[in-house]
Amino acid sequence: MINLEYKQIILGSQSPRRSQLLKELGLEFEVIVRETDEVVDSKLKARDVVCAIAQKKAEAFGNDFIDAWVITADTIVVTSGQDILGKPKSRNEAFQVLKMMSGNIHEVITAVCILNNEKLTTFSESTEVEFYPLSDEEITYYIDKYEPYDKAGSYGIQEWIGRMGIKSIKGEYTNVVGLPTARLYQELKKLI
Repeated sequence: MINLEYKQIILGSQSPRRSQLLKELGLEFEVIVRETDEVVDSKLKARDVVCAIAQKKAEAFGNDFIDAWVITADTIVVTSGQDILGKPKSRNEAFQVLKMMSGNIHEVITAVCILNNEKLTTFSESTEVEFYPLSDEEITYYIDKYEPYDKAGSYGIQEWIGRMGIKSIKGEYTNVVGLPTARLYQELKKLI
């Protein structure tokens, strides 16, 4: 176990899932979020997009917490056709996204940025997820019951749809939830 008791840790994310995952790593932290413009160059590849957004989130803290470790993250879902799927803007969009991913493989990429003493450390993890075919009724039930409007790709793997609809996963499970905890732990060890 790495000893971080002497270090102030700030999670720059409102995501309850990221907070829970960080707690499960045994880290004490506070949540502080800075508004960030998430617009990036549309010509960037998916991995570069998510890294750029995670860095923007960290840079929004500037020099305000110079001795702290500020951890920011961003997660995207990428289809086999390399389309980036963000959070759905409506019930219909969530339905269409899940219908498209039904029976198919997609990639979940999470980028994490650690800001400390004006130095940025950025990394990303990728996980391949395959859905079983989902019926319209199953998709509708999931959307109505779980309202996945705050989740990239219109679903949360930790919810009902992940329990009944995921055929396979290749990579770190927590990455799909929104924070690759094993990789984050290894990166924090390097920074101590």
